[in-house]
Amino acid sequence: QVQLVESGGGLVQAGDSLRLSCAASGGTLSRYAFGWFRQAPGKERDLLLTENWRGETAYYLASVKGRFTVSRDNAKNTVYLQMNSLKPEDTAVYYCAAGEGYIARDWVDYWGKGTLVTVSS
Repeated sequence: QVQLVESGGGLVQAGDSLRLSCAASGGTLSRYAFGWFRQAPGKERDLLLTENWRGETAYYLASVKGRFTVSRDNAKNTVYLQMNSLKPEDTAVYYCAAGEGYIARDWVDYWGKGTLVTVSS
């Protein structure tokens, strides 16, 4: 089974950039689809972006388009979320997720523990 560990969260100011990392282990990962979710206090968990097994962005939430991008480095077994122009409303726990060839809001095979991003004004 695959284990996912997020890192890179922290406290930043509005307008700053941050890159989150998701280190994966435990399986053959090149054909996995990955996604990033976030959950703010008292709110539902939102799907932000997905990347298919070819490394192409397959889905994005309109509110993060042009600010957030997802990428992967199969050699390092790591997936990244680059976050630019951060806003206070981006404050949330961010989760990495993976699916065996496919991932969707309600179709996730593996979850990371999450990393907290706090954006101050």
